[in-house]
Amino acid sequence: MPIVVNSSLSIPDEVVEFRQVRASGPGGQNVNKVSNAVELRVDVAEVPGLTPAALLRLRGLAGRRLSERGILVIDAQRLRSLEQNKADATQRLVAMLRAALVEPRRRRKTAPPRASREQRLAVKARDSRIKKLRRKGTLDD
Repeated sequence: MPIVVNSSLSIPDEVVEFRQVRASGPGGQNVNKVSNAVELRVDVAEVPGLTPAALLRLRGLAGRRLSERGILVIDAQRLRSLEQNKADATQRLVAMLRAALVEPRRRRKTAPPRASREQRLAVKARDSRIKKLRRKGTLDD
């Protein structure tokens, strides 16, 4: 069953790979016997419908979780059961892809308002007067 990101993007099962691994950290004897952590791997180049711009944003969001070959690796081991960790990894993948699909708003250049320009010039004039008074020869020493 494909992973649905939004109405226009879903990830087919062929692109997603789940691996069972042993969880690290505390957990008593159970942690040594049961592989309940999940490693989700996705080849992001194979995801249909992912634009080059979204792929570039995804690279920034994923950071070191994205390998040089373009494979996104998400580790999930926060929860106790394998199924819960699979769901957690899938949710994190979907959240990351949704964030990558959002185009940032373009910055609209604006001129500084008149009041701020006047305030900046007033501060410069005040600082100039203060420094002028510090110079030798301006006052009778």
